[in-house]
Amino acid sequence: ALCGLQGALPGGQVPQGIGEPSVYHAVVVIFLEFFAWGLLTTPMLTVLHQTFPHHTFLMNGLIHGVKGLLSFLSAPLIGALSDVWGRKSFLLLTVFFTCAPIPLMKISPWWYFAVISMSGVFAVTFSVIFAYVADITQEHERSTAYGLVSATFAASLVTSPAIGAYLSVAYGDTLVVILATAIALLDICFILVAVPESLPEKMRPASWGAPISWEQADPFASLRKVGQDSTVLLICITVFLSYLPEAGQYSSFFLYLRQVIGFSSETVAAFIAVVGILSILAQTVVLGILMRSIGNKNTILLGLGFQILQLAWYGFGSQPWMMWAAGAVAAMSSITFPAISAIVSRNADPDQQGVVQGMITGIRGLCNGLGPALYGFVFYLFHVELTDTDGSEKGAKLNMVNPTDESAIIPGPPFLFGACSVLLSLLVALFIPEHTGPGMRPGAYKKHSNGAQSHSHSPQGSGAEGKEPLLEDSSV
Repeated sequence: ALCGLQGALPGGQVPQGIGEPSVYHAVVVIFLEFFAWGLLTTPMLTVLHQTFPHHTFLMNGLIHGVKGLLSFLSAPLIGALSDVWGRKSFLLLTVFFTCAPIPLMKISPWWYFAVISMSGVFAVTFSVIFAYVADITQEHERSTAYGLVSATFAASLVTSPAIGAYLSVAYGDTLVVILATAIALLDICFILVAVPESLPEKMRPASWGAPISWEQADPFASLRKVGQDSTVLLICITVFLSYLPEAGQYSSFFLYLRQVIGFSSETVAAFIAVVGILSILAQTVVLGILMRSIGNKNTILLGLGFQILQLAWYGFGSQPWMMWAAGAVAAMSSITFPAISAIVSRNADPDQQGVVQGMITGIRGLCNGLGPALYGFVFYLFHVELTDTDGSEKGAKLNMVNPTDESAIIPGPPFLFGACSVLLSLLVALFIPEHTGPGMRPGAYKKHSNGAQSHSHSPQGSGAEGKEPLLEDSSV
């Protein structure tokens, strides 16, 4: 499978020896981590409902909301520490704590959900992985490498939920938890044995006691800089309004599928696999065609349009075929964020790439905390509760606290709120200027030549230099 990815990697080269850091190492780490969690899709739904039989959606939203907020707060600090002490140790730390709750699912469900919430402090594997990839790729190769890592996340969910659902029915949830734990341990062993350090020795200080930039570790520092540049402000508002419903959807949609005409565990797993495959095709083949044919900005607008249609379909849909059709549309909507990352990468100065991307990452981290909590609260307000998890009753429709309540005729209220949010995001994105050139200002490379170490560990200047536009020609 890794050899099949050779053509997608920058340069198409297979790494010479296991001691040389490559994108392959990042791909394997991400795949194993999320494959392990994908196996637990079906058992987790059952344990969640058994542990919280009342207000299941609300508790699910709160659990994932706490985890997302903790990740938002801790990601910059872990990133700053990895700039000083290297990537490998923090890659090991984040994978360990992300997978630590897995065995607790069968030992103690209450401890399982408590540890999931608290694991958000270290569950920031993607941040370290992206830094790892940035260390070993040239700037013109970076978007391709990031796309490969993101596609690996989708690929890990293509088969793992289906495998987990089959094993759960055939052999019980215990075997699934044991298998997921074994894969998580394999991931940890792979990092220990096979993953080399990507941060060059000359980029690291001589001792572990070297100071870090606390401004860089401040999770709100990047958010405070958003208003300095009008284009960045528009991009960040677009990301916030579009990713907020997406984060909430990720946290609750598998539960929601059980509410729509009794989707079984096997059907949910098949749905995830199909959408995952379509998402991979959309982010690789379709995205490249659209970027070349209609341009960067129009690709973003098209992706947001697909997202609005998808959320509205989820909100009003009450038949299985509607969910499958909306899933195909959801796969097409996955082109939005890669297109946003591309427009930033093309127009930001070399020494501003990390700053602008950090702002967008910070916005997404904030949404990972607010989105699940918002969805859970809206489900609670509209009295949508999970009352059946076996999915075996034919014709079982939406489960309401009061089935005679005619005002609760909308199956998925949070998805309609999300569609309205993405509509506002689309209106904001209309004002994002599209640049045709790289937008490099004179002297940009000279400023950048100071080195990554001085850029990472020195506080940024104040005054006029700190207020210059982050993107070229940012007037709207």
